[in-house]
Amino acid sequence: MLKDLKKVFLIVWSDRRKEPLRFFRKSYARWRKKGWSEVVRKLNDEYDKLNLEVPIEAGRTDEAEYKMWIDKNESDILKTEKLNYEPYFSIITPVYNTEPKFLKNMFESVLAQTYGRWELCVADDASNKKETLDVLREYESIKNIKIVFRQMNGHICRASNSALEMATGDYLIFLDHDDMLAPNALYEMAKTIDENRKLKLIYSDEDKIDENNNRFQPHFKSGWNPDMFFSQNYICHLVCLRKDIVDRVGGFREGFEGSQDYDLLLRALDYVDDSEIAHIEKILYHWRAVKGSTAYHPDEKKYAHNSGLKALRDYFAKKDLRIVVEDGLLPTTYKVTYPIHRLSSKDYRLTTNDYPLVSLLIPTRDGYDILHKCIESIRQKTLYPNYEIIVIDNETTCPKTLDYFEKIKSYKNVTILEYHKPFNYSAINNFGVKHAKGEIIGLINNDIEIISDGWLTEMVQHALRPEIGAVGAKLYYNNDTIQHAGVVLGIGGVAGHSHKYFPKDVHGYFSRLKIIQNYSAVTGACLLVKKELYEEVGGLNETDLKVAFNDVDFCLKLLEKGYRNLWTPYAEAYHHESISRGAEDDPEKVKRFNQEVEYMKKKWGNILKYDNCYNSNLTKKYENFRISIQ
Repeated sequence: MLKDLKKVFLIVWSDRRKEPLRFFRKSYARWRKKGWSEVVRKLNDEYDKLNLEVPIEAGRTDEAEYKMWIDKNESDILKTEKLNYEPYFSIITPVYNTEPKFLKNMFESVLAQTYGRWELCVADDASNKKETLDVLREYESIKNIKIVFRQMNGHICRASNSALEMATGDYLIFLDHDDMLAPNALYEMAKTIDENRKLKLIYSDEDKIDENNNRFQPHFKSGWNPDMFFSQNYICHLVCLRKDIVDRVGGFREGFEGSQDYDLLLRALDYVDDSEIAHIEKILYHWRAVKGSTAYHPDEKKYAHNSGLKALRDYFAKKDLRIVVEDGLLPTTYKVTYPIHRLSSKDYRLTTNDYPLVSLLIPTRDGYDILHKCIESIRQKTLYPNYEIIVIDNETTCPKTLDYFEKIKSYKNVTILEYHKPFNYSAINNFGVKHAKGEIIGLINNDIEIISDGWLTEMVQHALRPEIGAVGAKLYYNNDTIQHAGVVLGIGGVAGHSHKYFPKDVHGYFSRLKIIQNYSAVTGACLLVKKELYEEVGGLNETDLKVAFNDVDFCLKLLEKGYRNLWTPYAEAYHHESISRGAEDDPEKVKRFNQEVEYMKKKWGNILKYDNCYNSNLTKKYENFRISIQ
């Protein structure tokens, strides 16, 4: 009973700025119509939406929930089937003074593999602990295990290269000296390669293990997500890479110790297409989390972060010297900044015209308070020098709003367009685009309030990149919880907002609220895209999606054309959309919404069922990255 009262209090508190008595009013109506059990069911449902008992920080997953997931999903991991093609794997493991029991665990996890075509190449980097050397000699005589004892300590890169020299496999697997492979790790890799012989890089999900091999903190990763990879090495473990590529790039480079795998993968990307990368949504690697390891805490090896920064800078220096790589918002994360301006050919002093013109489209009808806040926040906060504001007036009658229109008409970069047709969000924006002069289009809801002065600069730099489609911002509700941080397909049947209702300052699921990354879609409430791309995909669907899901449909059309969509936490704004408005209960609106849902399901079908930027092991019921155990 006390727990239920706590839930009621928290739900009411979350709604305090909009409608404090909403929950009681609706609960009373629900009790009269369906009884107390329905009130309790709805109470739990709304409480779940608040994300107050879900992992709001990296990997903070309920242990009992994870155990349930393991029991449900790993009961048959020892089963194998005959493969048409059986690749030969070389497992690369550098060793230095490893704790004997952990070293034995590592060896035994390899020997327990259900797939037999492998060799374990171990390079001991001049260990001086007798216990470590004893374990190595114990396993040295076992078939398929090769061990070289280096005479001089050279750190992890030299040791790894010594192990590479012994490798004869088609593919390389990288295994740290105190970590463990799941028994089906190599089989799942082999099976994936058998299904697609063109693959060159494969990675899996992973978890962590403590000193007693207890498993925790599973990381269910995104599919190949280039901009996330440039923000942090989310791939990490388990990685399988074609040996000929590693040979071509020259193996591990000295000077990148701590992030040697990251550096290797970045250099390998020059020889790997996106279509040649695969992600296995299974836990195939157990990362040892003990004091002194980055698995235990990122600050344990700060030099690893610096090495990663160095590797990323080296990678982008070969692409464009104007690209800047800096520390990210969190340890072990990075921020890549891309060039925007066109340098003047005369004296290289930047002028407004050196920046692409951005046309910000703001549809509105009446709503003086929110519109005024929106436009004035753009004008006061935006540092980007070259933009125009196009207000699309959908038959405003409010005198105060009309007076405001007269005032802002005098601003040199503001235009008022009149749209005399019934409300149709898609059609209004398409109309605005036809009148836009900018190279880049910005779709901005009239209830957006800009709060970061660099927001437009941050978004424009990505919108200009030739491989990027739509760019989305980080949006908050009035009560400083997340409204939008990328769109996940399939949630609620069509799509939902990543991390919705999470507190403003939390890191999110494995830092995803604090890093630039790709999402399948972003919200049209604050979206940037090149005008030519907007027109290339036919803009927003004004026939079938007049109000809902037009932004998701638009983003999926961009994906279909081969562009990738992007979300950045460095562009922030409030979205003054009611956090407590509930479902639309007007019969006509309900009918329209249901029709739009059915249209999306019919058009995009299976694409909505699997989101490459999400993970099938995570919930499709809520927007909180909770493990799915259904």
